[in-house]
Amino acid sequence: MSGLQDVCRRTGVAINLGVSERVADGHTLFNSQVIIDSDGTILGVHRKLQPTYVERMVWAQGNGSTLRNWPLSLGYNLGGLACWEHTMNGARQALLTQNQHIHAGAWPALSTMAGFEAVADAQIEALMKTHALTAQVFVITASNYIDEVCLDWMKENLGEQNLVKAGGGWSSILHPFCAYLAGPHTGGEEKLVQGEIDFSQMGAVKVWIDAAGHYQRPEILQFAFDKRPHWADEKMDRFKPRVEERGSKEDADGDAS
Repeated sequence: MSGLQDVCRRTGVAINLGVSERVADGHTLFNSQVIIDSDGTILGVHRKLQPTYVERMVWAQGNGSTLRNWPLSLGYNLGGLACWEHTMNGARQALLTQNQHIHAGAWPALSTMAGFEAVADAQIEALMKTHALTAQVFVITASNYIDEVCLDWMKENLGEQNLVKAGGGWSSILHPFCAYLAGPHTGGEEKLVQGEIDFSQMGAVKVWIDAAGHYQRPEILQFAFDKRPHWADEKMDRFKPRVEERGSKEDADGDAS
């Protein structure tokens, strides 16, 4: 991670990166998203709450202590979820109640799997647009691509298989009203999907619907989630703290790329 931290520091770019995370001095794995600020600081890690299908054979379950957004020095709150974790409406609700500004959706190459060829991209698009509109946030999405290098590795280490083929990729940037600011980009071409996010447009969105404000109706619809850490390494400060705490920003101003 130190190399990536250095890149963020040199370029002034903050990232949300999907990784397979192993606990220190142990063997347990998590399907995680690491948030690195533009100064190279690792702000935190989100661990997928519920591994899907055979993912349970590889990754452990996350918990509510990592179900949060992180305030970046660029001036907005960034959080994310992985794959079908987006079908967990409670997980999405937890993020939007914590004043999320930008959501990062991390996806595998679902369209490469047998039985998903015709529906995977539609599922990703539907879930990403759903969160953009219901949470009133900008959504950045990245879905990986399966190439021949990956297939050759699978053949060498796992044997012949006909479940996964080459393909995949679905990356985009979405406006809270579900308009595309960039993409969607699919297929094997390596490409930087880039767009400009203008937070000054949020006023026009929030006057219609504010899920963290006047649209939540807390006297009728009540929501809560358990924020307590479960795993030992979550009960300690794994990352260097900031010199000063940045609070949530109710309405982010200005432009961000």
